[in-house]
Amino acid sequence: MPYFIARRVAAACLMLIALSVLMFGLLRLTPGDPIAAYIDPTVPMSEADVAALRHRLGLDRSLPVQYVAWAEAAVHGDLGYSTQHERAPVRALIAERAGPTLLLMGTGLLLATVGGMLFGIISAVRANSALDIALASLSALGISAPAFLVALIFLFVFAVRLGWAPAGGLATPGVPVTAGDVLAHLVLPAAVFGITQMTMTLRFMRGALLEALGQDYVRTARAKGVAEFSVIVKHALRNALLPVVTLVGANLGAAVGGAIFIESVFNWPGMGLLLVNAVEARDYPLIMGAALVIGAFVLIINLLTDLLYAAIDPRIALR
Repeated sequence: MPYFIARRVAAACLMLIALSVLMFGLLRLTPGDPIAAYIDPTVPMSEADVAALRHRLGLDRSLPVQYVAWAEAAVHGDLGYSTQHERAPVRALIAERAGPTLLLMGTGLLLATVGGMLFGIISAVRANSALDIALASLSALGISAPAFLVALIFLFVFAVRLGWAPAGGLATPGVPVTAGDVLAHLVLPAAVFGITQMTMTLRFMRGALLEALGQDYVRTARAKGVAEFSVIVKHALRNALLPVVTLVGANLGAAVGGAIFIESVFNWPGMGLLLVNAVEARDYPLIMGAALVIGAFVLIINLLTDLLYAAIDPRIALR
């Protein structure tokens, strides 16, 4: 197991370095001069002033040298300063937005995992029934519908037309922030987040459990007179969890991309909205910092998924 963990950690570190190199290179290949983000168009500057600013920021050096300087600072926790937030530290902006994103993702993924597994078990136990067909149809519809489209439909129906929930934001402007107010604003984006992730979990849970229920050890348990609930929970469900655990880990990674759309639609002040605004403003330090943190989060989740998979099936740790 220690060797297995060491290999996974080393692979995650290499992938994070590769991601940072790729993002740094792509940003430098985009049209325009990065120095423009640091210049106030209302303040006249001579060419000498621009050259001095470029030198002070290190933009006159080669790209490899610039990347190494940025990476050394990032290792020590210095992600630079935002060009659109009054030179605020990127680290502080990310820390401020991480909480709302974790709240949204945690609530949505909890709903997706519990709901997907529950409905998947029901669908497998009632295979080929009217309920199973209905759940399969809803699952197919949920998989095919993009997250931003589902978000727009929920926003129009439940917020605009019915008025059951606030249309966006983290809390009501102009009033003291309360847990109830935040919960009311969380309902719609978390529901969209959960539903879009739940459908795939449902299908995987159903397929894995149906396969497990057809194994010889399950038939043997039934022949011995074991209660059906025990057969499903104690015998079939544990083996059916292996592919579902992998899917949940993959969902966490995909959830980061979905969060960008959902936070934009519902104006949820999280990492996704922060990254979108940074791209629109060509805020290079903030883009790099947010992309690095999001990439690290995805890699950590994948690492934890591998470890959980190995804990469920000890044979994995020997590979």
